[in-house]
Amino acid sequence: MSPLILFTVFAIALIATAVFYLFFYRAWRRELELKQPFPKAWRKHLQSTVPLYRHLPTHMQKTLRDQIQLFIAEKHFYGCAGFEIDDRVRVAIAGHACLLTVMRSYADYNEVRSILVYPDVYRVQAQERDGMVVGVSDQVRAGEASSLGQVVLAWSECESGAINKNGPHNVILHEFAHQLDYLDGTADGAPPLSGEQAKEWQQTMTIAYDNLRHSLRHHRTSWLDPYGATKPAEFFAVLTETFYQQPQHLKEQQPAVYELLRDFYRIDPGELAQS
Repeated sequence: MSPLILFTVFAIALIATAVFYLFFYRAWRRELELKQPFPKAWRKHLQSTVPLYRHLPTHMQKTLRDQIQLFIAEKHFYGCAGFEIDDRVRVAIAGHACLLTVMRSYADYNEVRSILVYPDVYRVQAQERDGMVVGVSDQVRAGEASSLGQVVLAWSECESGAINKNGPHNVILHEFAHQLDYLDGTADGAPPLSGEQAKEWQQTMTIAYDNLRHSLRHHRTSWLDPYGATKPAEFFAVLTETFYQQPQHLKEQQPAVYELLRDFYRIDPGELAQS
C-alpha cells in the first residue's frame, strides 16, 4: 500500500473518530451523567449562591440543574495561590455561568475546558502598546476569559456578586459573557448573530455604546459601569452583568438594549425578579 493511500486512510479514520466523539460519544456521556440525581447538597448551594434560581419557573430550574451537572462533570476546576475548590464554589460558578445558557444551548460552552480560581484579586504582567512602543504593566484583575477555553476568576469577587444579587457587578456573568462573545472567533461585543437580528444588534448597540462614551466624556452620570466604555467586548460583558443583576435599571435607561439582550438570552430577569 502506497504512503499516500496510508495517509488517506489514517486521515479518514481520524476524522471519523472526531465525528464520533463530537456527535455521539459526548452526547452519550451527557445522557449518562444526567441519569444521576442532582445532589441535595448542590441544591442548597444553588439556592444560596444563585438567587435568581428561586425565581425561575420549574422547567427552567430543571434545565439549569442539568446544565450545572454537566458543567461540573466536564470542566476542570483548579485552585490557585492555595485556594481550595469545594462544591459550593463549583455550584456558584457553574450556576451563574449557566444562567446565560439556560434558555439557549449548553453547547455554547463546549470549548470551555478549565476554570482557574484565585482566593482574591490577582496580579498579572500585561503588555501595553502606545503607538510603536510596547511596555509591560502590573495589573490587578478580578477575572479574565480566553478564546482558548480558559476562564480565570477571583473567588472573593465571585462570592460578592453572588451574595449581592442586586449589585452592579458579577464577575462570573462578566467572564462567561466573554466566552459567548468568543463563539464567532473574536471578542468584539457581538456574539454570533445573523440576518435582521445581527443588523439590529449592530445599530442599537453602537448607538448605546456611543451614548455611554459621550456621557462619560462630558462628566455626566453614567447609566452603566464606566468600564463598559473601554471597548465593545467589555460593553457587552458589563451589559450582561447589569441585565441579570439590575434588570429594571437597564430596562428604564436603555429599553432597546434590554430588549435585544432579552431576545439573545431568551430570558427576562426583570419579570422573573418580580415573581
